Amino acid sequence: MATLILARHGRTTANVTGVLAGRSRGVHLDDTGREQARVAAGRLAGVPLAAVVTSPLERCRETAREIVRQQADPPRVTRERGLLECDYGSWTGRELKTLAKEPLWRTVQGHPSAARFPEGESMTAMSSRAVGAVRRWDAGVEEDHGPGAVWVAVSHGDVIKAILADALGIHLDAFQRIVVDPASLSVVRYTPGRPFVVTMNSIAGDLSHLKPPTRKRRSRKVSSDAAVGGGAGPGAGSTA
Repeated sequence: MATLILARHGRTTANVTGVLAGRSRGVHLDDTGREQARVAAGRLAGVPLAAVVTSPLERCRETAREIVRQQADPPRVTRERGLLECDYGSWTGRELKTLAKEPLWRTVQGHPSAARFPEGESMTAMSSRAVGAVRRWDAGVEEDHGPGAVWVAVSHGDVIKAILADALGIHLDAFQRIVVDPASLSVVRYTPGRPFVVTMNSIAGDLSHLKPPTRKRRSRKVSSDAAVGGGAGPGAGSTA
């Protein structure tokens, strides 16, 4: 099975000022965000990446470029509209403290599967197209590069939270319990039976254990079984 790394873009001025950037153009990483992207890229520098796929928005493309820049054999960065930020409609560009007074805010917080943004997208639609995109890409990466391949999808906080909720098998109404910080990395492996969530919201530490094995070994049938008792951890031949 391939390994998917979900990378949120680094910090932007909109994040700092409490503005819902949404799909606004011209929202770039600030100085802190650029440093966060460099740190995240450094954590992945020792992991050969088969593909880097990104939301078309500038802040994600800038993060993706930094990840590729630190690769010894850099893959091409591909834009994927399925990873685009949720369309917040008329909420876009407004301050969060003002939006928190809207009746819809409570729905977004407590019952997001019922939330549709005025003149925009529903959170259910956002989840469906994002999950569909990463599952489609994951299958393609594994087919093209083999079951040990590692690839990165660079996207946005709510989008990544929705993908993680799906991988965890929890309802979208619970996705607000998941935290995805700027430039954080989360790791998912999809098997024929179910996904395994390896890491969530990781902002520090070496990720070289994700590197595919260099020696050729007889391929084993991929199992969807969890290791009862927790298993022996990375590098010990465990399923997940």
